[in-house]
Amino acid sequence: MGTRALAEETAVAFTFNGSSYAVMMATPRDLEDFAVGFSLTEGIAAPREIESLELIEQEIGIELRLRLTEPHATRFIERRRLLAGPTGCGLCGIESLAEAMRPPAPIADDMRFTAGDILRALETVTRAQALHRQTFAVHGAALVDPMRGLVALREDVGRHNALDKLAGALARAGRNGAGALGVVTSRLSIEMIQKAAAIHIPVLVAVSAPTALAVRMADAAGITLIAVARHDGFEVFTHPRRVGKEVAHVA
Repeated sequence: MGTRALAEETAVAFTFNGSSYAVMMATPRDLEDFAVGFSLTEGIAAPREIESLELIEQEIGIELRLRLTEPHATRFIERRRLLAGPTGCGLCGIESLAEAMRPPAPIADDMRFTAGDILRALETVTRAQALHRQTFAVHGAALVDPMRGLVALREDVGRHNALDKLAGALARAGRNGAGALGVVTSRLSIEMIQKAAAIHIPVLVAVSAPTALAVRMADAAGITLIAVARHDGFEVFTHPRRVGKEVAHVA
């Protein structure tokens, strides 16, 4: 019998100032990036608002224990109380829906990219996905600067997790996605657009198709959404002004 490399997956719990927030199934690597990126893209805290971060390994999973500075800690507790609410509370339901559908601040970045820039970025990310080549079981999220090449790449069994890890890696390096191309190796749902907007990615490229809601959110957020990207072309769904005229297809 042969052997095969398998992607690891474990339960990762987020706690903020002692309060449990979420449990995600994730690849147990780049967890500091995950903690910072998740906090940022979920609107919980910016990196400067995180006072401390501990990784607590347990037999059944890993706890990312974050402590927020004031007044952010108090605002977080109030937000949790509002979203949880009592059972049957109609206002709570409305607030929860509003949270899920929160519109990001529009991105005004006018950086332009050629079709060649976009296809080279896709190829760069494909070549750099070491874990995917080993396991064929993880998604990738990357930032590519046409002038500098690959800025950062993170991989995870979860597509949202990969993008959160990328967000955290960028934030910890003191930068965001402005002036560069975001590339993800997955389909695009609304959460992916919201997370990309949170780190100011002006152009988001995906190898798979977007949902209709993701397209509407990208349009509202001012993000140029490129999907169904292959070695020989791609489709532009929103804000084509950032793509050169030699673009393969405009949907």
